[in-house]
Amino acid sequence: MQLYNSLSHKKEEFYTNEPGKVKLYTCGPTVYHFAHIGNLRSYIMEDVLEKYLRYSGYDVLRVMNITDVGHLSSDADTGEDKMLKGAKREHKTVMEIAQYYTDAFFSDCEKLNIKRPDVVEPATHCIPEFIHMIQVLLDKGYAYLAGGNVYFDTSKLKEYYVFNKHEEEDLMVGVREGVEEDSNKRNKNDFVLWFTKSKFEDQALKWDSPWGVGYPGWHIECSSIATKYCGEYLDIHCGGIDNAFPHHTNEIAQSEAYLGHKWCNFWFHVLHLNDSTGKMSKSKGEFLTVSLLESKGYDPMVYRLFCLQSHYRRNLVFTYEGLDNAAVTYQKLIARIAALQPGEGPLDEAAMAALRERFKAALDNDLNTSLAVTSLYDVLKYQTDDRTKLALLGEFDQVLSLNLLQAAEAKRAELKKAAAAPAAGGFTVIPEGCEADEAVEDRIRARADAKKAKNFAEADRIRDELKALGVEIIDIPGGAKYKKN
Repeated sequence: MQLYNSLSHKKEEFYTNEPGKVKLYTCGPTVYHFAHIGNLRSYIMEDVLEKYLRYSGYDVLRVMNITDVGHLSSDADTGEDKMLKGAKREHKTVMEIAQYYTDAFFSDCEKLNIKRPDVVEPATHCIPEFIHMIQVLLDKGYAYLAGGNVYFDTSKLKEYYVFNKHEEEDLMVGVREGVEEDSNKRNKNDFVLWFTKSKFEDQALKWDSPWGVGYPGWHIECSSIATKYCGEYLDIHCGGIDNAFPHHTNEIAQSEAYLGHKWCNFWFHVLHLNDSTGKMSKSKGEFLTVSLLESKGYDPMVYRLFCLQSHYRRNLVFTYEGLDNAAVTYQKLIARIAALQPGEGPLDEAAMAALRERFKAALDNDLNTSLAVTSLYDVLKYQTDDRTKLALLGEFDQVLSLNLLQAAEAKRAELKKAAAAPAAGGFTVIPEGCEADEAVEDRIRARADAKKAKNFAEADRIRDELKALGVEIIDIPGGAKYKKN
């Protein structure tokens, strides 16, 4: 498997620290508001990565943090705590806000078929681990006290800007203009490991520490939680591209200073989902959520497919026109799968091996989900039996998670119900393996009327007219089915 590594800025052959096992860490949400669909794009792509690794035979341990303290409105250690901001907005406690939006996040994940990580750890549960790591960094000379706070000293590193080949706009997205410089810092790139009461006196959550009552900085939590559950060596660290700097840069700095060796082999960054005005964000006012898409009639699987049709390392522009196109694609795909008939008998192992090879080749090439979706159509077109096709579609959907077989079975039940309940006038028209086409169905009914009137020449003319358009009519008791070739 070739996977792009943001650290080396190239695709590399994937390898693990321990044969057959993958330790994967995901930066979780800051739970002060609903996740917008741009946030969720990253989690969809990370979900596909995890599921494909499992499909490929790896034993995967995936860990995710929940940021419920310490994430300021600027990622550069300035501004208001996002959790406190959410609590003030809704007149609730910080922990009430955290629980509500944690539940909302995982509800959205469930709707999008995003698997819950093996370990989900809120930052507030790991304060002793944060304090221990900070103390070790102080003892090693990588951190210092100033103005009551503890800072990481970036001047002690041989290299700090490890992701410096990213575009400046991507790297600086978390940093607000016009912020006041922290005069306690020895170097402009130093970052806070622990805030004390000397800063943000109204901070809602505070803990005792060797340096005074205070709370952790944002960056320390991921390093501590990852090492707590994954040990000293991490295989893959995931996140959105906006986390590359400063968050992931700071994670590498403090983790490797703490451990004394290289920490993580692969860095997997998902690029932005943009809207018509640029990068999607919560600060613009109303923002797009899964619930909003549902209220407009979109199946969450349509948004998942919309994301899978693009590569994770390309910026994706969201428009309703694009989502409508994905909805049509999804409905047609389900209709074609519903036209397959489950049956008994042996599977076509040769066909399965050939088609499986195409699917794996797509995802082995830096998780090319667009080509993996194309593999579904390869299955549908392949010269083999329906039972084999359904088995392969179900297998591939373990990774893509588009509810293919469930949705197809629901479609079959819908068609069966329609066939059992003739329409007014006693004649039912049923599409088979294609979307309903009102114009075609009107012509089929006109043909039926002609036959009823014993105008067989007109009935044959309509049949030939539809045949020329690629429509095949199949007469059934009480109506007709039609296919589009």
